[in-house]
Amino acid sequence: MNTEALLRDLRRQLHDGGLRGCLLVRDLHTGDELGIDPDTQLPAASLVKVPLALATAERIRRGELDGATTLDVQPGRITTPGPTGLSRFRHPARIAIDDLLYLSTCISDGTAADALFGLTPPSQVADTLHEFGLHGITVRHTTRELSDTPAERFDAAQAHLALALAIDSGTSGRGHRVPQLDATRASTGSARAWVDLLQALWIPSAIHPDVAERVRGLMAHNLLRHRLAPDFSSDATTWSSKTGTLLNLRHEIGVVEHSDGQAFAIAVLTESLVPATTQPGAEALMSQAARRLRDHLRQLY
Repeated sequence: MNTEALLRDLRRQLHDGGLRGCLLVRDLHTGDELGIDPDTQLPAASLVKVPLALATAERIRRGELDGATTLDVQPGRITTPGPTGLSRFRHPARIAIDDLLYLSTCISDGTAADALFGLTPPSQVADTLHEFGLHGITVRHTTRELSDTPAERFDAAQAHLALALAIDSGTSGRGHRVPQLDATRASTGSARAWVDLLQALWIPSAIHPDVAERVRGLMAHNLLRHRLAPDFSSDATTWSSKTGTLLNLRHEIGVVEHSDGQAFAIAVLTESLVPATTQPGAEALMSQAARRLRDHLRQLY
């Protein structure tokens, strides 16, 4: 199948599966790439925790922060909701910055992320990206603000109403009635911008090698691996990644490193058109589409 036919087929499959997708796969050694709508800006959701990790690790390297410094996290003080991590704690906890980095990045703990944002605000995280020559990602708000959506205000039986609002209330200019889905107000990034960030971490130039290695290590230990990992994990590969989920958004970015030395940066950003929270078929479709792009890219070059 030639490249144009492949892209048509993938667009059709994504549409039939109820997804709008923006994808990019790039060979990190040659720069060759293949994608679908890779320059479309979409809300970042929890992908923003990768820039947060980068900015925090850079401040530790500069001596502005000490990773061993502990912060007191009080119940009710940092109240970011979430299914895992500190938001489920019942008692005060004293946690080191280094460990908050692990919780924020590896289990996508929103409360841990907001503790880190308390040290390095969103505007400073954005400034760090710009300092490293990365201009396609915006960081505009904390995780707490990200999580204050209609889904948190409706009870479980009305979850489909929040999703229907997310699906039907956007504009052609990517504005939205839900602020977290409005590309002019939310933290955002395109598939290309996320791949650029991955390339800067895996082949560091402006980013200090120790900082890049730290963030790569966090992504390698990411525990949320239900989307792209099934098609990129094997005994002959290493898959390092970060997911992002918000209402009808399902994202994942990552790098697959092969035992033969090849490495590919991958970004898959999707919007579901189906008002359902649990969609394993959509997760599988994301993974299969990315795998087909990677396989085709390997054959071409």
